[in-house]
Amino acid sequence: MIITTTPNIEGKQITEYKGIVFGEVVTGVNFVKDLMAGLSNFFGGRSKSYEGELVAAREQALQELEQRALECGANAVVSCKMDYEMLGSNNGMMMITVSGTAVCFE
Repeated sequence: MIITTTPNIEGKQITEYKGIVFGEVVTGVNFVKDLMAGLSNFFGGRSKSYEGELVAAREQALQELEQRALECGANAVVSCKMDYEMLGSNNGMMMITVSGTAVCFE
């Protein structure tokens, strides 16, 4: 399935718009990752533990978006947008939301 941030697919004709589809993932960030991220923040450098969580959550959200597009009969998603939010009283949860327009193309 083609998933793109552009409103069209180069060289293809969109024949039907199926509607807006979403993929959402909310994941917890645990104490060990918080501790390691805190050390990275203190000493400098990248936080591989948070980066790994972010990559995994983003991939899950895109998979969910694709599944929902397939369920409505689409073969692509255009105008895809991704948002990231921290949730909870201590920002202990991360939410990734992906949205776009499910379409059929020839």
